[in-house]
Amino acid sequence: MDALPFQPAQRLSLAPVQESDFPELAEIRVAAMRESLQAVGRFDPDRARERLRANFDPSRTRFILSGEQKVGFYATRMDRDGLWLDHLYILPAHQRCGMGSVILTGIIAEAKRQGLGVMVGALIGSASNRFYLSHGFRLTKRDEFDNYYYRPPDP
Repeated sequence: MDALPFQPAQRLSLAPVQESDFPELAEIRVAAMRESLQAVGRFDPDRARERLRANFDPSRTRFILSGEQKVGFYATRMDRDGLWLDHLYILPAHQRCGMGSVILTGIIAEAKRQGLGVMVGALIGSASNRFYLSHGFRLTKRDEFDNYYYRPPDP
């Protein structure tokens, strides 16, 4: 198990990711995004895998575990403007029970300790937009498919 930069709820833990975990991560991403992408007519599992592969870095990625079960993952990266949350996916069977909020709250707290804001993109029409807005993110721009949000560090 990783030493955590933040302490998630006791039932959650984080685990490091290896290059060989990519297929499993890609399947989690596809499963987590299927409903949102189908709703906007853009579901393509191959494209979802390619987009994950494009910026995959195991050193910046962590599995989210509930007990011993892998229920999702997240990936962050440093940017000149702050911390980018590139990916945060929870398997559908575990969504809407607070796991994403626990993980996101920890990411925000870690960024705050470093004096950084957090940036994230979300598919237009996805429930993740409400999720990020409810955690203090503000819409900063929009393109054809995604909304982009920023959450400044709390004072």
